[in-house]
Amino acid sequence: MTVTTLDVLTFNLNNPSRERAERQLEYLAARPESVLVLTETADSIGCDLLETRFRAAGYDVEFPRPPARGERGAMIVSRLVTRPGPAKLSYLPHRAPTVTVETEEAPVDIIGLYVPSRDTSPEKIQRKTRFLEACRTELPLGLNARVVIGDFNILEPDHTPHYRFFKPFEYQFYRWFAEVGYADAFRTLHPNALAYSWVGRTGDGYRYDHAHVSTSLARTVRNCTYIHEVRTGPDRLTDHSALSLSLALRPAEPLPIAAQGTEAVPALF
Repeated sequence: MTVTTLDVLTFNLNNPSRERAERQLEYLAARPESVLVLTETADSIGCDLLETRFRAAGYDVEFPRPPARGERGAMIVSRLVTRPGPAKLSYLPHRAPTVTVETEEAPVDIIGLYVPSRDTSPEKIQRKTRFLEACRTELPLGLNARVVIGDFNILEPDHTPHYRFFKPFEYQFYRWFAEVGYADAFRTLHPNALAYSWVGRTGDGYRYDHAHVSTSLARTVRNCTYIHEVRTGPDRLTDHSALSLSLALRPAEPLPIAAQGTEAVPALF
């Protein structure tokens, strides 16, 4: 008996140049995940290349382009058929694209997040605070089949090591997910693991990239793994480790031998 799965990858593009976008495309096209949540997008040549090539190959793409120069956002790319998702933020909506993916089992909502980073300036702190408040107020609760995944630019409250410059409102956003019915997919499988998706110049590690799943999906999490090679390998495709999530939605009966075949994968090159 086979298993019907939904596999999702979040990957920080770091607003690539055209040359690096070509290399990222080659890597992403070879990944097994059906849904890609790409963060740190921009209205740029590199991100335009990725959107155009994925669309031309038959993928569904949700890419609300950042409206201002220097602003960043997120993009969702799917091999599976999608329709508009359940929510749209009133503040910085390009940082929270949503789609509903049609799986063989049931529809699953995918919400991609790229939370603003900040420094110590009041303007940046206020911007991040306002965005997180919009998420807490306007994102749907973890009641149905939903995944919230991306670069959150926050840490869990008991993150090791502890960094003093993170503020209570940032930790509260992490706690909010559990309060409204979501589970941290990585912590579900690895409750005590030390894992970092971004490492600073001093060698300090931060688990910025997250995947939270609704209660109904928590028991289906079969894998949630950071992929460090995209950050540490010789190609250095990005400055973040990617995060791969695999959900075993239900057992499925195998097809009759006469009906079996290899699914064609759209050509991207």
